[in-house]
Amino acid sequence: MSLEQAAKAIELNAARGQTGAARLAILEAGNAEISRQLLGRMAEKYRRPLITFYLAAPPPPGERGEDFRRSPKTAPQEFNPQLDTLIRNVRARQDVVRFLLEDDESEPLPFVGSSKIADGVDSIARGIIETTGFDLAEFRRSSDIDKAFAYLRDRLEQSGIFVLLLGDLGSHHSKIESRAFRGYAIADPIAPFIVINDNDARSAWSFTALHEAAHVWLGQTGLSGASHEAAVERFCNDVAGAILLPAIEVRAIDRTRLRDWENTVNAIGEFAAERNISRAMVAYSLLREGKITTARYRDLDDHFYGAWLKTKEKKRDKDEERRGPNRYVILRHRLGPALVGLARQYVESGSLSPTKASSLLGVKPSAVRTFLHPEGAR
Repeated sequence: MSLEQAAKAIELNAARGQTGAARLAILEAGNAEISRQLLGRMAEKYRRPLITFYLAAPPPPGERGEDFRRSPKTAPQEFNPQLDTLIRNVRARQDVVRFLLEDDESEPLPFVGSSKIADGVDSIARGIIETTGFDLAEFRRSSDIDKAFAYLRDRLEQSGIFVLLLGDLGSHHSKIESRAFRGYAIADPIAPFIVINDNDARSAWSFTALHEAAHVWLGQTGLSGASHEAAVERFCNDVAGAILLPAIEVRAIDRTRLRDWENTVNAIGEFAAERNISRAMVAYSLLREGKITTARYRDLDDHFYGAWLKTKEKKRDKDEERRGPNRYVILRHRLGPALVGLARQYVESGSLSPTKASSLLGVKPSAVRTFLHPEGAR
């Protein structure tokens, strides 16, 4: 926030001939005393624990792992406190899961970190398919993209990877746009995690899940975005593409269907819908196979992103008109069957207290049992 926005947010008004922004600048420079009441408003509006304001220096950003969104030549990672908080939350959850599995003497998963880029795209794609038992024909037989993603998620989770859908800090006010990050992988051999930003298009979730799976196979923990600048990101995109959209199918597309803008957009739309994948993924595959130019790809990517935003706005308006599903139903879907099932198992065995489970699940300790056993809720 700018000084003006921040002053307005914390209700620091003009006084003694100074604007709210000027008063805030003086406080931030340490040249005036600050009231406990105002600190409380800062903690709330800046989304920071109160203790943060008593530290000698700003706390360091959360440990993200590698930032695959940037190439080595670009600037350092940008300041994004909400994203850092999300990553801290994910890592805290992963720590709990790892502790539980280690305590149960779970064996390390052999596929985590088992590959390197030199092995090639096809080798890693084949490894993911064989380990997860993924069947492309079954994925495509799914009646819609949500069911197709559910099938892929189940395959990944059955292999030992926890797949979460997280794009905010618990409310829409803290939403993190997909352009900030699309996925996050923790390549831990005991408890590997894949996080997908659920603010991204649903049709892109499957591609992102497999992109992050490639990072897990490479043993790489870090953030992924929409950029294709970094070589490792292009490689992981190619792995996901090889699984969901074999190159032979892309090469078979008749160039006459791509002769002008309208035909290209329509052809990509039909092609993507038939395969339960995103239009952006098809456009990227066309670029990689030399079917379209880089300039055309960028135009298509912007077009599909803009069209998705419009669709998203319409859906949000419709959702506001009708009552949505229970909050716990949504949260269980976001955390995924593997994580919820693990929490249920260890709470029932007494190995995980309701307090610890509440931090893992994001619900109050008193609500843990209701959350884990919805069939028994009244």
